[in-house]
Amino acid sequence: QVQLVESGGGLVQPGGSLRLSCAASGRFFSPYTMAWYRQFPGKQRELVAAITSRGSTSYADSVKGRCTISRDIAKNLVYLQMNSLKPEDTAVYYCNAGATGVGFPGDYWGQGTQVTVSS
Repeated sequence: QVQLVESGGGLVQPGGSLRLSCAASGRFFSPYTMAWYRQFPGKQRELVAAITSRGSTSYADSVKGRCTISRDIAKNLVYLQMNSLKPEDTAVYYCNAGATGVGFPGDYWGQGTQVTVSS
């Protein structure tokens, strides 16, 4: 059974930083893209950042320069380092895995972790 488990969310002040982690189990995702999506209330999930099997990365324009996605292929982990956080980054963040490229999600989702940016 495939599981993606996110951690690292929480409450942070504007300008602060958070590091989200996602641990995958049940399948080895080294040949696939891993990504982070987020969802605002009443909106569809949107791509935040993705990293391919070769290590190529892509970011939403809204987070470019503030977020860095990375992965530890051997450990089946993916991270999202978020800096200079803004209130508009407040959302539920989801780990995604299994896509063969960028721009569309894979079949596997984590349960989500809440990120709240507020003073």
